[in-house]
Amino acid sequence: MENRKLGSCTTILVGKDASLSGSTLIARNEDSGSDVANPQRFVVVQPQNQPTHYQSVQSTVNFDLPANPLRYTATPDASPKYGIWGGSGINSENVAMTATETITTNSRILGLDPLVKNGIGEEDLLTITLPYIESAKAGVLRLGALIEEYGTYESNGIAFSDINEVWYFETLGGHHWAAIRIPDDSYVVAPNRLNIDDFDFDSDETLFSMDLPDFVEKNKLNPDTDQFNLRHIFGSSSIKDTKYNNPRAWYGQMYFNPELEQDPEDQDLPFILRPARKISIEDIKFVLTSHYQNTPFDPYGTGSEDDKKRYRAIGLNRNQEVHVLEIRNNVPAEIAAVQWLAFGPNTFNALLPFYTNINDTPVQFRDTPVTFDFNYVYWISRATALLGDSNFLAYNNFAEDFEQKIMSEGRFAQAATDKNYAENDDVADYLTKANKALADNYFAAAVTMYGQMAELGSSKMKLRFNLKD
Repeated sequence: MENRKLGSCTTILVGKDASLSGSTLIARNEDSGSDVANPQRFVVVQPQNQPTHYQSVQSTVNFDLPANPLRYTATPDASPKYGIWGGSGINSENVAMTATETITTNSRILGLDPLVKNGIGEEDLLTITLPYIESAKAGVLRLGALIEEYGTYESNGIAFSDINEVWYFETLGGHHWAAIRIPDDSYVVAPNRLNIDDFDFDSDETLFSMDLPDFVEKNKLNPDTDQFNLRHIFGSSSIKDTKYNNPRAWYGQMYFNPELEQDPEDQDLPFILRPARKISIEDIKFVLTSHYQNTPFDPYGTGSEDDKKRYRAIGLNRNQEVHVLEIRNNVPAEIAAVQWLAFGPNTFNALLPFYTNINDTPVQFRDTPVTFDFNYVYWISRATALLGDSNFLAYNNFAEDFEQKIMSEGRFAQAATDKNYAENDDVADYLTKANKALADNYFAAAVTMYGQMAELGSSKMKLRFNLKD
């Protein structure tokens, strides 16, 4: 089995009382497992286009899907080589799902509950779950049943949300799983490790595979005498975690709770925290763009060469897309679901607030080709990031101005759409056109920024000569 993802993404979850908008928020960077570009698309799947029988590409697993699927959005790969990889989306019942966070486990667990070579995996998760659920909790239960029946060939973290709740789900070996409801007043920063720590089997806020408590007890898996900590039992505690995973949680938690004093290599950084202040979409984008700014570990900073290469940053060249899935509770259901989305490396992109009650998606995001084409947002974002990385100090102001322009204009347009949508007989058509206007504005601004950066860069080329020099 060929698997292209080897531990990449970063997830952020925010309960409705912890968010500035009062909405549930689930967000993630989709990062490639290598430096190779992995072009992304943004699509809407209508019920008639959803398969009735599912066949995996990376596995032999196949099964019939339920009748009467819901419409949903998705961010699949442009290339079908490795399967669909739906990634993230929101369905017509305003339930959101983000689904390709690779996590860790350990040899004790894999010896007792091995991964299933021909089970389900990241390429499958969104397509076989999101069209069939009407709440976040229902998403946990459906996916849990599928994991128990078919098994999984990799360890994953998945999040679901609806207007009221956020749930986080982790696979624990080939057939076991556990999920926890994130408190309304709390948030989570989850890198590529098993993240859930304290777990209560007798709580209404947790769900798990039926035999999980007996599985742990029978096999004497709990190393603690005074607690039940899933990360201690099912997760890793490796040197790689101290360099690749833990520092990302540390930086995000430091941003949302600056009063905390923590070590970036700590294996026991908390899973759930209450933020010092309410969290905005812009806050989430900053963290998912971050590269340890204002620390010695920033690759663009002034630390030593060793420090600048010490930890894996959240924002990096392998960012393929970033999304924040917002289910708003202060507007009618027809316009409540918003898929904030950006393509390419996060340092030089910006989020757009796309409505998901739509008929189609904008062509600049929908039809991304596998090879470079400057007419599509994914590829212009990658080209801009490459140029920006060549001289970050010279180009960073362009990126900051671009992000503020796009975010402010997007919010302005969203407010107008929210106000006027009810005047239209076909709401989905109206929102589809509103999304197109957002994409058209973004593309024009991105081309302008790239031109400004290229003009500045040309004046600083080494291959130049002036007599006065």
